[in-house]
Amino acid sequence: MTFQNTREFARELDSQDTLNHYQEQFIFPKVNDKRVIYFTGNSLGLQPKHTKAYIDEVMNDWAELAVEGHFYAQKPWWDYQERFAEPLSKIVGALPSEVTVMNTLTVNLHLLMVSFYQPKGKRYKIICEEKAFPSDQYMFQSQVHFHGYKPEDAIVEIKRREGEHNIRLEDVLAKIEEVGDELALVLIGGVNYYTGQVFDIKTITAAGHKAGAKVGWDLAHAAGNIKLELHDWNVDFAAWCSYKYMNSGPGNASGCFVHEKHHNDPDLPRFAGWWGHNKERRFKMEPTFDPVHGAGGWQISNLPVLSLAPYLASVEMFAEVGMDALIAKRDHITSYLEFILHEIDKEVKGNFEVITPSNPLERASQLSVFLHGEGRSLFDYLMKNGVITDWREPNVIRLAPVPLYCSYEDMYDFGQILKKGILGK
Repeated sequence: MTFQNTREFARELDSQDTLNHYQEQFIFPKVNDKRVIYFTGNSLGLQPKHTKAYIDEVMNDWAELAVEGHFYAQKPWWDYQERFAEPLSKIVGALPSEVTVMNTLTVNLHLLMVSFYQPKGKRYKIICEEKAFPSDQYMFQSQVHFHGYKPEDAIVEIKRREGEHNIRLEDVLAKIEEVGDELALVLIGGVNYYTGQVFDIKTITAAGHKAGAKVGWDLAHAAGNIKLELHDWNVDFAAWCSYKYMNSGPGNASGCFVHEKHHNDPDLPRFAGWWGHNKERRFKMEPTFDPVHGAGGWQISNLPVLSLAPYLASVEMFAEVGMDALIAKRDHITSYLEFILHEIDKEVKGNFEVITPSNPLERASQLSVFLHGEGRSLFDYLMKNGVITDWREPNVIRLAPVPLYCSYEDMYDFGQILKKGILGK
């Protein structure tokens, strides 16, 4: 398709968009009494309008039933998390028994590393990407310290080549082969939070296994955003947050995946808790832990139902839409945004550098733009004029045209506001 930088063309694209009506199912902040253009769903998704009803249902059951809500609520609390199995399994490409919800993202990654980071002898090293999200870096450092190793020795970062913004797949594979029989774990972010680069999860997982290591993924920026086939790709474990592309609310519950090949391994260590115990015998208060079969056996505590309610509202919307439809629009609207950026760049004689890969297979719902010659004042201008975006040092704005609630006309309007912000200086 040949794009055009006109309002009429953008509106025509919206009229052809089968997901366009979902925009009306979300609540948008306003700036200057006008609905914002929202580009930060890669940080915190918008609130779906029907979320409140899910929370109110729990509140009403609590008010009317108190403790009996565990068994007699409209959605009984004691098995509330089981409602996620089917829709989440489709979002991440898993068997229903391989997924569950619990805790928050870094907590879950720590708990999963108890099972899957088991250094022994010379096999103790962890491979991650350079400049992983800081929470992951702190997690790696504390884990290797806990096992008695030094981070500078045990943590191996895959570097970007000089002058390049993204990590090459061949460099990932070469580093895995180089570390070889010293490698205990590969744990990488499925989508890099800064550049928006999507990693080849299938190929990297196979390479890690070939080297004799376990392979896990931090899918914070991937779940609900890219096509995942965690079961078929033979991923050992993964975890993700729910508040970015899945719109469940700030700091909300995390999802996690454990491949079925590990479900019946009695020698696999884990930190146990009551809620991971045999569901049918949980209230017998037995002294010996008998884990639930599947990912649910990694649960520890009674689950926070008030947090799960908005997450359930979201995954049910995803089940209605389907990942294939989301990804089709994601690719198209991201390409249109890229076109708009290049057009405005030409009009203002600027120097915008999109550091996100241009290959659609290596990117998702994010374009990270290096604004050469521009500064924080342009970001401030965008925010004051109703474009909610994200600034990252030294001079990058991250734009996430989330397909559920961003329109093509939003992309056009953003371009016009961006142009005024540059020319008006």
